[in-house]
Amino acid sequence: MNTSRTMRPFQIIEENGGFEVRLEGRLLLSHSTANPFMFVGTGKESIEMYRGNFQIDDYIDERTALRYANVIEEPSGYRVKFRRFIGEPEMLSLHFSMSGEGLKVTFDMKDKLVNRFWIRLSADHEEKVYGCGEQLSHLNLRGKNFPLWTSEPGVGRNKSTYTTWQADVKDRAGGDYYTTNFPQPTFISTKKYFCHVDTTAYADFNFRHHDFHELHIWEVPTSILFECGSDYKDVVRRLTARLGRQPELPEWTYDGIWLGIQGGTDVVEEKLRVAKEKGLKVGAVWCQDWQGKRVTSFGRRLMWNWAWNPEEYPGLDKKIHEWKEEGIRFLGYINPYLAVDGPLYKEAFDRGFLATDDEDGEYLVDFGEFYCGVVDFTNEEANEWYQGVIRKNMIEFGLDGWMADFGEYLPTDVNLSNGESAMKMHNAWPAMWAKVNHDAVKKSGRSEDITYFMRAGYTGNQAYCPLLWAGDQSVDWSMDDGLASVIPAALSAGLTGCGISHSDIGGYTSLHGNKRSKELLLRWVDMAAFTPVMRTHEGNRPDDCFQYDGDDETLDHFVRMTNVYVEMGPYLKMLVKENAEHGIPVQRPLFMEYEEDTFSYDIQYQYMLGSDVLVAPVYEEGASTRNVYLPEDEWIHLWTGDTYSGGQITVNAPIGEPPVFYRKKSVYRDLFEAIAKNTPKR
Repeated sequence: MNTSRTMRPFQIIEENGGFEVRLEGRLLLSHSTANPFMFVGTGKESIEMYRGNFQIDDYIDERTALRYANVIEEPSGYRVKFRRFIGEPEMLSLHFSMSGEGLKVTFDMKDKLVNRFWIRLSADHEEKVYGCGEQLSHLNLRGKNFPLWTSEPGVGRNKSTYTTWQADVKDRAGGDYYTTNFPQPTFISTKKYFCHVDTTAYADFNFRHHDFHELHIWEVPTSILFECGSDYKDVVRRLTARLGRQPELPEWTYDGIWLGIQGGTDVVEEKLRVAKEKGLKVGAVWCQDWQGKRVTSFGRRLMWNWAWNPEEYPGLDKKIHEWKEEGIRFLGYINPYLAVDGPLYKEAFDRGFLATDDEDGEYLVDFGEFYCGVVDFTNEEANEWYQGVIRKNMIEFGLDGWMADFGEYLPTDVNLSNGESAMKMHNAWPAMWAKVNHDAVKKSGRSEDITYFMRAGYTGNQAYCPLLWAGDQSVDWSMDDGLASVIPAALSAGLTGCGISHSDIGGYTSLHGNKRSKELLLRWVDMAAFTPVMRTHEGNRPDDCFQYDGDDETLDHFVRMTNVYVEMGPYLKMLVKENAEHGIPVQRPLFMEYEEDTFSYDIQYQYMLGSDVLVAPVYEEGASTRNVYLPEDEWIHLWTGDTYSGGQITVNAPIGEPPVFYRKKSVYRDLFEAIAKNTPKR
């Protein structure tokens, strides 16, 4: 017997004791007694954190298939009751209902001891999936599983590399292909739907199987949401309508490069003088050590007490306004932790604003040769107090932006004032940290003029994080942790709702023999000119890293590429506005624009910058040419004016001329032609 029960646009079709769930014709779930899609069980986890790196082990005590189902029509949708065996009472029920134009699945678990949950979504051999937050090693996620837990990404991020091995042996910090600051239980399918799980628990999304995706979650989730779109832009538009959208960046963002400079007021002033003499357009100086510094074996670190340090930056209270008069904004740094040797820690501790240990006493986190307390954002008074720190010590002092660092370090054994388990709050923490910054800026009345950038994220960052950055890449050419890795990072983040991203020009982490070369720095700035924001970083060991002003040739190169970026301003502003209004990412995978081009779905080291520009960064050391794939269209090579119709091509790619192509029919063609004309040849 085949019975179709319809509540458009989804169907539940019963047949031979089983059923299918379809949304706008797409098969989402398929159940039979022989092949159930629901499993529940219990497990005991073991979690150890060392400086933001997590060792996570799970012992499954029980995993039970829910084989027997009964479909019941209700006024609001359908309820499906599951049992393990015939004659046993109901163990779990699912409620299917419409949520807007999406299908929402909610769960009612009868056995409260269950703390492990598996659901299998229907898949096919040709299907590809993308997203799961910011993924730095893979764009198409099929063939692998992805644990979703915000953490340090690790150094090297590939267990087969010598760098990662050294990082694991020496620091327990090597990372792997899935480790990321910004995971999210959301993916987009080439069936043109998104799936979003409402949970903050540890999860593992497994895309290894040909005919199903298995989502494993350490709780019965609140709900799962599916929604279809007419194309991939429509899918992302619908997703961001649910999760929130990043605002537009301030106008001053596009005035020039943001120079990462440390060392005090005089150092900044002198570097700005040299930059101006060279003609470098500087939109901002980013001085992460504005509140002081410390030196550890890792390299230069900061004094985590979020207030101006007049010994490090004498006269900054006046100089910051003088620079602004010259059109140069001042950016700083903050994170959600307080060093024990700073006065803010003492104030927070005395007022009960810090997370505690089991005896409600002091809980300190090791950040590498110094210790910090965790501001408890579940305590509303602590939340308001920290917003006040940002408003008074940063915004009122004159800062126009900052790096809102970390967010992924919440220990799992800490006690929080709301009584929730830290296991549940760990993934939620980055979005809570983002909201602290968001609310502080909003209350200051400066939302249109201030920006901040974050690396940690989870569901909710879309509405509260105006600018993402790709975290701490190694200062090398490695595919999983170097220049190349920031491309899939931006694309995957964009597909899950954070469409404005950038990276440290030249990378950050110099460890285990990695030292930033001049060539790497130049190639990175070539790419950065075609992203929403250009920002440099000295790195954790500046003396081991070639810097933007390391010689005249390099500084001249920065002038050249920054000019390109500034001239791209009108186009970039339009893309950022599109992201704010519709959730369409600035950097997007090729298939988002050319969905009929099957080859484009597996390209992860090229990207579309909006609809009209294709960028193929050079990410291999010593390369002078680049193989590029062009979807079928009329393309013009930015630097030579040569035209191409599509397919695999090889182009010359000297430093300063990264492979960039624009559509011949672009309404911005005059702008792109002017950029080529105004940019001196290498």
